[in-house]
Amino acid sequence: MKKVLLLFGVMFLLVIVYWVFFKKNRDTTENVEPAPLTVANKSDAFNSAIATLLGNYYELKDAFVDWDTAKINNAAIKVKLLADSLPLNQLKADSTIVDMADNYAGTISGESVGIVGETDIVGKRRSFYTLSQSMYDLLRTVRYDGEMVYWQHCPMAFNDTEEAFWLSNKNQVVNPYLGSKHPKYKNAMLHCGDVMDSLDYRKK
Repeated sequence: MKKVLLLFGVMFLLVIVYWVFFKKNRDTTENVEPAPLTVANKSDAFNSAIATLLGNYYELKDAFVDWDTAKINNAAIKVKLLADSLPLNQLKADSTIVDMADNYAGTISGESVGIVGETDIVGKRRSFYTLSQSMYDLLRTVRYDGEMVYWQHCPMAFNDTEEAFWLSNKNQVVNPYLGSKHPKYKNAMLHCGDVMDSLDYRKK
């Protein structure tokens, strides 16, 4: 009987030890969220390259506002060349962030080619939408701190029912999906849309 009681005592003690030293520590580890990835300072060359890319993106956006396919194609070619030549080696960041930035830059380049290759302006605008999303993600990933950038939204960009987004350096909405020469609305929907987000890393 004493041996049985001793055995139960030892088992009880082992359960307590497991709970204190193993289970509790494991739960604590599992409940800790991983720290977010951060980006250190960028070089002047990298910031300058992003600023130039963003400036040419705005030219592309304005060409869509004007329904000018020749300007759209020319601006898209410039955007592709700039996206391809981003000096990502100047980005002082975790390798995961550098890889993400490289992927977004690749999408921007590919969609620029798509814009030029599309024969109708609706198709060009769909590629512009994807390009804009990748540009937005790129700016957030590298925490571009050169200027304030606005993320804007059109609720009826395609077929009057499909939404789309774009970037602007102004708080005022000037819609590149409906534009100033829409076959149905003319310029009546030029300012249709709203500001969904703003990126400002200048003080962070």
